[in-house]
Amino acid sequence: MSNDIIEADAANELMRLAKTIAKHNRLYHTHDEPEISDAEYDALVRRNTELEAAFPHLVRPDSPNAAVGAAPAGHLAKVKHAQRMMSLDNAFDGDEVREFVARVRRFLKLGDDQPVALTAEPKIDGLSCSLRYENGALVQAATRGDGTTGEDVTANVATIGDIVQRLAGDAPAVFEIRGEVYMAKSDFAALNARQEAAGDKLFANPRNAAAGSLRQKDPAITAARPLRFLAHGWGEVSELPSDTQAGVMAAIASWGLPVSEMLIRCEGVEDALAQYAEIEAERADLPFDIDGVVYKVDRLDWQDRLGFVAKAPRWAIAHKFPAERAQTTLERIDIQVGRTGKLTPVGRLTPVSVGGVIVSNVTIHNRDEIQRLGVRPGDRVVIQRAGDVIPQIVENLTRDDDRAPYVFPDHCPECGSEAVAEEGEVDVRCTGGLVCPAQRFERLKHFVARGALDIDGLGEKSIAEFIELGWLHSPADIFRLKTHRTELIGREGWQDKSVDNLFAAIEAKRTPDPARFLFGLGIRHIGSVTARDLLKRFTTIEAVAETGKRLAVGDEDAIAEVTAIDGIGGAVAEALGDFFHEEHNRVAWDDLLGEVAPAPYVSTARETEWTGKTIVFTGKLETMSRDEAKAQAERLGARAAGSVSAKTDLVVAGPGAGSKLKKAAELGVRTATEEDWAAIVAAAG
Repeated sequence: MSNDIIEADAANELMRLAKTIAKHNRLYHTHDEPEISDAEYDALVRRNTELEAAFPHLVRPDSPNAAVGAAPAGHLAKVKHAQRMMSLDNAFDGDEVREFVARVRRFLKLGDDQPVALTAEPKIDGLSCSLRYENGALVQAATRGDGTTGEDVTANVATIGDIVQRLAGDAPAVFEIRGEVYMAKSDFAALNARQEAAGDKLFANPRNAAAGSLRQKDPAITAARPLRFLAHGWGEVSELPSDTQAGVMAAIASWGLPVSEMLIRCEGVEDALAQYAEIEAERADLPFDIDGVVYKVDRLDWQDRLGFVAKAPRWAIAHKFPAERAQTTLERIDIQVGRTGKLTPVGRLTPVSVGGVIVSNVTIHNRDEIQRLGVRPGDRVVIQRAGDVIPQIVENLTRDDDRAPYVFPDHCPECGSEAVAEEGEVDVRCTGGLVCPAQRFERLKHFVARGALDIDGLGEKSIAEFIELGWLHSPADIFRLKTHRTELIGREGWQDKSVDNLFAAIEAKRTPDPARFLFGLGIRHIGSVTARDLLKRFTTIEAVAETGKRLAVGDEDAIAEVTAIDGIGGAVAEALGDFFHEEHNRVAWDDLLGEVAPAPYVSTARETEWTGKTIVFTGKLETMSRDEAKAQAERLGARAAGSVSAKTDLVVAGPGAGSKLKKAAELGVRTATEEDWAAIVAAAG
């Protein structure tokens, strides 16, 4: 399978996932009106995470893995959290939980014989809420919002019987207790019965009912709803009553707030998995909805060392319950053409309810997947709404029926160009390039998208309209749209103000961020992170282009320059060279640079004396793992590289350091011991 093909598809899919997940975050967290189930949402995030892990250089600035929740709505006052309210990464089977514990071991450099105790508790399906107590008194309550800013629900929380206004016992001066506001199944059924009797709108599920009830502008409405609360953690505190997760949770319970009766301390991962099995067996009989079990490293000093990555802690994970399945009929197979020309088969299903969500479409990946499943229109299939792709066909129940196999098209359904798969590849692609309407639209949409130039007002509908009018053929044409001002004014949806706003937004991007500009061109292998890394090295777009042209003629020095960048390999150098090798790409590039002038790259990293420096760790680190050391370097604004060169600023060498330490000495690069490095980190704060 060609890595080029995979990379391009990954960039395209990551773009779609970012947009889709952001939409569902708004529907779920801001409006309390989700369109998909939690399992389907989890699977979208899981797919995004897997793609980012496989292609880290394609990680987008708007990655869902960097976002928590959604921005709060406007009808309640805003509250800035003293400590960010994070979300959790997910695991979907026992092996993934074991790998979570293995990652903890590797990060902390623990021996195989050193136990990793965990707490395990049900993951309740409610609305996250933070309760701030000062000198024992409740002074503020807030929803999670986007993790940084939530909504003030102090008056509403005062109506919930489970939440005490004053903590019992001797609580610390400041203690933020975090947990879930939820509605019991029986209370939800009774509420919906009252809603129906009054002719009011019914709630879709207990979580929606709880969220909508808590976020009311009028606390009297909240008071009339049977809300409950269950604590599961904490935020800002002046001091902790214990050095373990289990100990702090016991203290919270002693202060008068409810904690799950099923929260236990497990000596190891197998004990935790046994608790998962027990909770799953009791799931249907629990008085509230849960969708999994949460595991947390019990030792708080280990939690501090493990820290956080993106939007989630390294020391906790949610073990989700298995996906639900259903049978339905595959009515037909449609072919969609993506931005890179890939032909993707999409199955149209007889609509079926799976866990309360109606499913009518399924992605079948590619031609080989159709052959593997043996699917044809009319087949009876089993679908699943979780896993690698959502939704997906997991079984064909009628593949042995005597019917002709499905014939995959050999011509593009959009433009009629030949569709081929190169030797050894599974993906079939349209050869039409920019003459293919599907590709032209997707390429231009990518160029103006949020992670690229981010041109406000130039959305899918407008791009499609301008393409149909013959005004848009290439990215440069975007900056010439103003020549059509007279023609545009008066068309449906366009008035003087909206036209002027669009053209102003376009003009504002004539000096774009160079990394966004490079990413927006859709060159294979060059995602947002790789584009940024290239600009860090070459500073200007012109220098990147010059390097690309050298790569196009096989310049070995240019290849060495690009592949010396940490995290960038030969595939990126080859893709950049291939782009500038094509005359039509050079023409489009020059045409575009005749309209825009990307600014030189400027780093936004936190300024320290190590900002922009390159650090190499070698040998056996004894007090921390290599990952922890690299994370420390990145927090100082430095880059953790894998090899030593004349451009290396510091080599931190542990016992057993070999060739890298020797090369550092030969090049006169500064070296330090692990103890020296700890002093550097401490001095930098």
